[in-house]
Amino acid sequence: MLLLEALKQRARRLKAETFALYLAARHPGTPWYAKLVVVGIVAYAVSPIDVIPDFVPILGYLDDLVLLPMGIALAIKMIPPDVWLECRARAQGVMLQGKPASYVAGAVIVVLWIALAALGILWASKAYLSVPAAPHPAVERATLQAVRPVPEM
Repeated sequence: MLLLEALKQRARRLKAETFALYLAARHPGTPWYAKLVVVGIVAYAVSPIDVIPDFVPILGYLDDLVLLPMGIALAIKMIPPDVWLECRARAQGVMLQGKPASYVAGAVIVVLWIALAALGILWASKAYLSVPAAPHPAVERATLQAVRPVPEM
């Protein structure tokens, strides 16, 4: 049970860090390139779609345990220290009051994934439909004979 409690505590810290990153992305003192990285990390963290689905044994949680902390560490290094401390303190205060919920952010993420899926389907259908089907050998012979008739002897 000790391991389970340690993992729960780590998950709570990751949620608090993710919320602090969200606040940092909205802070005017955060550089634009850091905001871009933070938005990507926060969107990945709260997105219901993962690079490796969670139902895949072991590997499903590996991306959450490796990629997410690495992205958070990268983003924290990009944010000015005074901005990070302020956002982290605000996030801890909000987390103590309860979980923050943003239905607008959730809706934006769902719409983004639907748009990406639609674009993927559109791209795949265009790629599939643009490949001509191989002609039947009999049709090909008839076409070649029509183009260059066989000389009679």
